[in-house]
Amino acid sequence: MLQKTKGIVLHTLKYNENSLIVEMYTSLHGRISFITNVPRSRKASVKTVLFQPLSLIELEADFKNKGKLVRIKEAKPYSPFISLPYDPYKSSIALFLAEFLYRAVREETENLPLFSYLEHSLIWLDECSTGFANFHLVFLMRLSRFLGLYPNLDHYFPGDYFDLQSGCFVSTPPQLHTSYINPEESAQLQTLIRMNYDTMHLFEMNRQQRARVLSIIIDYYRLHVHDFPALKSLDILKELFD
Repeated sequence: MLQKTKGIVLHTLKYNENSLIVEMYTSLHGRISFITNVPRSRKASVKTVLFQPLSLIELEADFKNKGKLVRIKEAKPYSPFISLPYDPYKSSIALFLAEFLYRAVREETENLPLFSYLEHSLIWLDECSTGFANFHLVFLMRLSRFLGLYPNLDHYFPGDYFDLQSGCFVSTPPQLHTSYINPEESAQLQTLIRMNYDTMHLFEMNRQQRARVLSIIIDYYRLHVHDFPALKSLDILKELFD
């Protein structure tokens, strides 16, 4: 059955000389593995350049064999990026977030609120001209809510530790594991949770602080998402935003 849907590119893999396997998160079916022919002709209806990390695509495909590779019939950008692929900082963020989403978002059912969040976030980053150094931190914190992983940040008292396994503040270090952060860093979570895309430029962090916060967030996801691997794009991201 041919259907039109919107999709966000998470990962591509060259299948053969003229084909790609493309992992996308779609508005109608959640995460889907597609296969598409990409002839080198200028008149081809599907082109390789469409499938850059986090590209926003409108596509038509036959979903009758969902669960297997779904073949794309037609594809085109529906909200072409203006700056994201060309700005080295933004493109590095996009590369990192695409890899992160590829590993963390595994739903194969419709979740329109999650799709809308991803779509809005990417368009916001593309249109923003300054003050986006904390974007990936805010994005990942808020993403956890859509994945059912949002930590319990209520009932904080100065001096508390944050237990990464249980996802809540505790007054003493856990005795059965070492996955927790100290009181000084726990206090920073209260700052992080107040950030949004419009206000995050008001919260100053240097490169080391930003890298440490990102490390904590990734550790949290690794504890709560099964088989979450090391991310290859992380080292590139850590070099930015000094």
